[in-house]
Amino acid sequence: MKLKRILLLGAQGQVGWELRRSLAPLGEVVALDRNSTDYCGDISNLSALAQTVRQIAPQVIVNAAAHTAVDRAEAEPELANALNALAPGVLAQEASKLGALLVHYSTDYVFDGSGSTPWLESDVTSPLSVYGQTKLDGEKRIQAACPNHLIFRTSWVYAARGGNFAKTMLRLAQERDQLSVIDDQFGAPTGADLLADVTAHAIRQMTLQPENTGLYHLAAAGETSWNGYARHVLEQARRLKPDLKIKASEVKAVPSSAFVTAAVRPLNSRLDTTRLQTTFGLKLPQWEQGVERMLAEVL
Repeated sequence: MKLKRILLLGAQGQVGWELRRSLAPLGEVVALDRNSTDYCGDISNLSALAQTVRQIAPQVIVNAAAHTAVDRAEAEPELANALNALAPGVLAQEASKLGALLVHYSTDYVFDGSGSTPWLESDVTSPLSVYGQTKLDGEKRIQAACPNHLIFRTSWVYAARGGNFAKTMLRLAQERDQLSVIDDQFGAPTGADLLADVTAHAIRQMTLQPENTGLYHLAAAGETSWNGYARHVLEQARRLKPDLKIKASEVKAVPSSAFVTAAVRPLNSRLDTTRLQTTFGLKLPQWEQGVERMLAEVL
């Protein structure tokens, strides 16, 4: 399959912005977001979204748009369902009619976060939140309507562009003498640039081996807690920018119960990426590598 045209949705988001770069060598990228005027990039407008796909007639659809405000989703479940479940279902139906490949991103929040073993694609799902449930429903709609799909479940996504956990820790560390950061949630911080590069690689491979459709876990290698993540950020910031005035002398370890949130977070966000690495011939880098590169860019 020769890739003449790729439709990218969510082009202004953290992952979408990186995808504009990584997908460019593969074909013409039509990059849309909710404010696009030539075509409808607002995935909440389901009928217009379907019409957009028909008009553009892409060989690949990459959906990086979603409702990602985890706590807010608890208060607006209908909107979360429209963006995370109904819209992917529409894209799947239209992709199937075109014979196009649909690439979509999901989350570790489809699991209940129990245990300490990295989750496999085949493990039983049991979301704890509206966000997790709607993302799972999106997966199911895609699987039911479009056999030619790639779904990448990921976790703890960050990017140099826009806000992220590391930037928040750096700001707070310059304002406070002590930080309190959760130490009982574990995962792997995963860069939007890594997601975008792996996506482009996988799409290219799919043109040669279209049988490799399906669900894959995609996250950086290794694991840490949010507390360990914060400590690493501050250590690297001191190394990269010695003149940065960091007041915080301690990063106190606290349980999740120390912070009341509308949505329950899974404690175990570890994802087993063996299937992805084996299928697509990849070696995913350690999470520290991406975080250090991002810090070098923003400091």
